[in-house]
Amino acid sequence: MLRAWVRVAAALFVIGYGANQFSPLMVLYREQGHYSAVTVAAFFAVYAAGLAPGLLLGGPASDMWGRRKLLLPALVVSVPASAVLALGGVPVVSEGALYVGRFLFGVVTGVAMAVGTSWVKELSQAPWDPAADAGAGARRAALALSAGFGGGPLVAGVLAQWAPLPMELPYVVHIVITVVVIGALLRVPETRVVAAARRHGLRGSLRVPLPARFRRVVAPMAPWVFGGPAISFAVQPAALEHEVAGLGLIYATVLTSLTLATGVAVQPWARRLDRRSPVLAARAGLAATVVGILVAAAAVALDSPWLAVPAAAVLGAAYGLCLVAGLLEVQRMAAPEHLGGLTAVYYTLTYVGFLIPVVLAALTPLAGYPVLLLGPAALALLSLAVVARRGRQPVPQPGPV
Repeated sequence: MLRAWVRVAAALFVIGYGANQFSPLMVLYREQGHYSAVTVAAFFAVYAAGLAPGLLLGGPASDMWGRRKLLLPALVVSVPASAVLALGGVPVVSEGALYVGRFLFGVVTGVAMAVGTSWVKELSQAPWDPAADAGAGARRAALALSAGFGGGPLVAGVLAQWAPLPMELPYVVHIVITVVVIGALLRVPETRVVAAARRHGLRGSLRVPLPARFRRVVAPMAPWVFGGPAISFAVQPAALEHEVAGLGLIYATVLTSLTLATGVAVQPWARRLDRRSPVLAARAGLAATVVGILVAAAAVALDSPWLAVPAAAVLGAAYGLCLVAGLLEVQRMAAPEHLGGLTAVYYTLTYVGFLIPVVLAALTPLAGYPVLLLGPAALALLSLAVVARRGRQPVPQPGPV
């Protein structure tokens, strides 16, 4: 029988799968839908617009009402969200369907990430899993999400390249596996004791205190969790599409899958670095972000699809290190009654990074991508300096329940 945390991790996997299956298909929409680079980047960014309310309401609401009452409906709604995206191949409604579907997926992904990560953390401790170590919850949640983020674009890209119904079949596959996971989630025990939270009401639950260390260490790092990957699998394929004519879709799939597979591979190392020093993984992740962006800029400047491959690997490593570092910091500092809310704030900040492709695409009339990418590299370097300096302060302990 599957452990309870595995069932919730499966929900995180399938949500990550559905959220990121769109990434390689951007090439298809650009080629067959004749959308501009800015419009396709906007499809990518409207997802982030849905994430913000999903995260900021879903996390605190689950602290108040319990994890199951939020995560299960989010999974259910992801089924029609995928169905709406499948309409993106219908000429009359395609653009509107893509905007609506991406926004819906943003909302349900926001809810599921905040709630599911908190639920996995709680199920990775006594009495449900007394043998798990202190960082098991963060590691398990990060691995499940990352595997979904990587698996979704891999399957979707392969199906879109070689299977029939390239704009519909990838979403049908997601719908099928989501229905299976919904059934598995029904028997997971509730972990959140909600009686105390209900005394404060939802408005009180939304007032999530942000510890000083969160503001000084986690917040400067968080946007680069997804900022680096967004450059890898949204900016690089767009900037190099003229060099991979006819193979743009599968090339984008390779870069996306490599980025996220590398992110999965380095996550055990992030935990080991964190044991040595609570800020070491974050510093390593931000340093890798700077290097990865500079390599990506060189790949675009040299018109080299091959050089974009190591850039994707480095940016993937940066993603894995930063994601785990941030989750470990949050789970150390959050009191139980604010775990969902603080996790939600963290994830909200991480998704700011998905705005980078939109900003860069809008600025291309002023300068080319090689020059524009120097801006994010400089900002990531500044974030590294801030985290390195302020991360030396002692790690605070959560307040009483």
